[in-house]
Amino acid sequence: EQTLELNQKTDDQTIAIDQLPLDDRKTYRLLQAGHTTGIFQLESSGMKRYLKELQPTKFDDIIAMIALYRPGPMELIPDFISRKRGKTEISYLHPRLEPILKSTYGIAVFQEQVLEIARELAGFSYSEADVLRKAIGKKIKKLLDEQREKFVQGMMKNGIVKATAEQLFRFVEPFARYGFNKAHSTCYATVGFQTAYLKAHYPSEFMAAILNAEQKNIDRISFLIDECKEMNIKVLPPDINESDKGFTVSNQDIRFGLAAVKNVGEHIVLEIIQERERHGHFQSIENLLERVNDKDLNKKSLESLIKCGALDKFEERNKLLKNIDSILKYSKNQKSIKDSRQISLFSDQPAFASTLRLLDGEPAEQRQALAWEKELLGFYLSSHPLEEYREKLISFQKIKNLKIAKGGSKMLSIAGMISSIKKITTKSGQPMLFIGIEDLTSKIEGLVFPSILEKNPDIFIEGA
Repeated sequence: EQTLELNQKTDDQTIAIDQLPLDDRKTYRLLQAGHTTGIFQLESSGMKRYLKELQPTKFDDIIAMIALYRPGPMELIPDFISRKRGKTEISYLHPRLEPILKSTYGIAVFQEQVLEIARELAGFSYSEADVLRKAIGKKIKKLLDEQREKFVQGMMKNGIVKATAEQLFRFVEPFARYGFNKAHSTCYATVGFQTAYLKAHYPSEFMAAILNAEQKNIDRISFLIDECKEMNIKVLPPDINESDKGFTVSNQDIRFGLAAVKNVGEHIVLEIIQERERHGHFQSIENLLERVNDKDLNKKSLESLIKCGALDKFEERNKLLKNIDSILKYSKNQKSIKDSRQISLFSDQPAFASTLRLLDGEPAEQRQALAWEKELLGFYLSSHPLEEYREKLISFQKIKNLKIAKGGSKMLSIAGMISSIKKITTKSGQPMLFIGIEDLTSKIEGLVFPSILEKNPDIFIEGA
């Protein structure tokens, strides 16, 4: 819904979400590439891998993958992919299975297919077929034996020889045990396709909507902003004149919302936005303080707005921070002036005079500005502390490309910075660390065992 709302603001276009073309090529290209972060039911790393291998081309492929990607049927996925890609021949134990299993390349995926096999080949009614399914699922031997006999006898009445009938029961049995309900899978696939369509056609609006939905989860927001970078979508820092409460879209860039800045409460954000909507953009720091006289525009919130870059259009960050006491005094005077104007309507008392004079200050170094972003937004937004080391990082393995070594361990060298440290004590009373390590491509968690920590106690520092 939020994607549609954001799109209507930027494009003034209504999307009929319930009437999307299920053969949309752009959507299938996105699915085939595994670019499914944020896509309902399809965003796990395993699902991304399988989608790349499968190369889905029709809606039925999505329905089947959602049903198969669960414990039990998951082991069928490689065969399903191989059949879809033409690497394995699609064959049927009996010709009458083809119309039932053709859409899933000869593999029984759904409960409905098992019921249909029992009806079409063994002459079961729908209720009898459901009893068969339950008997297999519950693994009650007496009931299962009865149903096996009934299934085989029913097939024989339909002209299928006993050996083939018994083979068909063995074929049906595992699918009846863990087959997923196709109606459920179709509902999930519909929402999955809709979200994939929106991401393919309206990527900025879609990512802004996801960011808003995850606004309170810093780790998830950081992950999604990395996804935006992968999609070549710029995420712009907060701006007092451009930012809304949440993430918004401007010229296909995503603008950070003011409410996501630490120490800036929702009340003052709404006051700022409402004043801006009534009387236009703020022209200077003085203009902001003159127009927004609210107790929540205090030292804490002002410092946060300055440090995160929301007031960069007015003055350099360090200069504003150096003059924070003068700024707060000016703000207090502006409130007094407004109050005095109300009094002067009924008396000759003059209004207060007030001027804001800012002392010069040394501009903040980029490393300091990035540290403020990390503190107040939860991550580095405008750049990254490792940017200055980009050339030196080339010779090291990228974290994004790391894979689990098959058939034993493999020694690799990575280079990055320590983004987080969690100290724990082992059962034997020795200290060890869980550390977050990040380079310019991704993040990973590492373990620092007691023996390593003891030899190198000074190198494990957050930000190093």
